[in-house]
Amino acid sequence: MALRRTILAIAASTSLFLMACGARYDTGTSAPDGCVASNLATLAAGKLTIGTDKPAFAPWFNNDDPTNGEGFESAVAYAVAAKLGFAKANVTWVVAPFASVIVPGVKQFDFDINQVSITDERKKSVDFSSGYYDVNQAIITIKGSKIDGAKSIADLRNATLGAAIGTTSYTTLTDVIKPTTLPVAFDDNDIAKQALVNGQIDGLIVDLPTAFFITAAELENGVVVGQFANATAGGEQFGLVLSKGSSLTACVSKAVDALRADGTLARIQEQWLAQVGVAPVLE
Repeated sequence: MALRRTILAIAASTSLFLMACGARYDTGTSAPDGCVASNLATLAAGKLTIGTDKPAFAPWFNNDDPTNGEGFESAVAYAVAAKLGFAKANVTWVVAPFASVIVPGVKQFDFDINQVSITDERKKSVDFSSGYYDVNQAIITIKGSKIDGAKSIADLRNATLGAAIGTTSYTTLTDVIKPTTLPVAFDDNDIAKQALVNGQIDGLIVDLPTAFFITAAELENGVVVGQFANATAGGEQFGLVLSKGSSLTACVSKAVDALRADGTLARIQEQWLAQVGVAPVLE
């Protein structure tokens, strides 16, 4: 199968984080119609409770600290909060493991931000905001592995591959790559990375920004093998997660839409997910 080149490559590094610290985003002073903090039925009156997993991984968060406003998703979360009229001092973070976020039930947050892809299946259990980031999936390996230099999906099929369970990365593994060897499911990417280092798997599927960060900053001789064309209608997007039927969903979506329209999301992406290279598309 053919190998195409694309400019959809995204990398982050510790030096980038340090240069980016302290940035501020002008989200404007006007909230979407009717969506001011005083009108919103949040878990705690006058406060916005936001969930994410722990550890909170770079480049989405910095130093495993969602409260510092550093990293793409931390910055997006505070921008949404500001658009709704919540000062940073009135934002509270809680730990919400990924697996608990996408299942039915009352949530202990007003919204969650944790690289959760919007899917029709998940919409049966939770609400999503408008998408705040468009994403492709990618595969990484260690230099010299059996898939280092793979040029097509067919070149991956006889390898032992893994991904975090319950994610669109794992769906890409099973439905797009369709390996002949039983896929390996991991509880999180930390465990999966160690399995890759130990040689227990030949490759790991993660979203593209994470792929570039892991190979640049966390793996010795890490390699981004390539990315996968997005077959989802309209493309895969990350969305903020809310309880099913939440009264906040419409306002949170309006806030995300406003941040996209005024260029705030693009500016945050430029800062924290700097485009510095290329990744081949495997077909």
